[in-house]
Amino acid sequence: MRLQSIDEPAADPPRPESYEPGSEADFERLYRNTYRRILGTLITIVRDRAVAEDCAQETYERAFRSWSRWRPDAPAEAWLHRIAINVAISDRRRERLRQAGEVIRRLGRPAAGSDPSLAAERSDLLRAMKKLPPKQAAALVLRHYHGYSNREIATALGVPEQTVASRLAAARKQLQAVLGR
Repeated sequence: MRLQSIDEPAADPPRPESYEPGSEADFERLYRNTYRRILGTLITIVRDRAVAEDCAQETYERAFRSWSRWRPDAPAEAWLHRIAINVAISDRRRERLRQAGEVIRRLGRPAAGSDPSLAAERSDLLRAMKKLPPKQAAALVLRHYHGYSNREIATALGVPEQTVASRLAAARKQLQAVLGR
C-alpha cells in the first residue's frame, strides 16, 4: 500500500451519485446504493434487526411516494436518512404507546387472593383509563406505574416536558370526572 505524500495533490473525493427526481430507474439505483447504510442506521436506532428491516421498508415506501418531489439540492442519501430516522422515531413512539396499553390491561387483572373491593376499584380505574386518549394514558402509566419523572417521560415519548405536564393534568382531570371523585 502506498501512502500519499503531503506534497501530492489529493485525489478528488468521490462525487455523490446523481439522481433524477421521479425516475423509477434512478430510485432503484438509489435503493441498491443506500439500503445497507440506511438499514445500519435503523438497526442502531431501534436495536432490533427485524424492526429495522420493517422501518427500512417503510422508509423506501415513503421516499418512493415523494420521489417526484425530491429536490436534488441535497444528497439523496441524506434525504433518505432523514426519512429513516423519522420512521424509527415514530416506530419507537408507537411501541411505547403499545406497551403503555399493555400495562393498562395488566392493571385490570386482579392478583390472586386480592381484596374484592380493591379488585372493583381496579376494574373501575381500568375502564376509566381505557377512555383516555393513548398519549395521556401513556404519560399516566409511565408516571404512576413506572415512577418516571416528567423529564423521563418527555424523553421516552419524544415530547417537551410541558407537554407531559399537560397530558398528565388532562388525564387526571378526565379520570376524576369519570370516577366521580
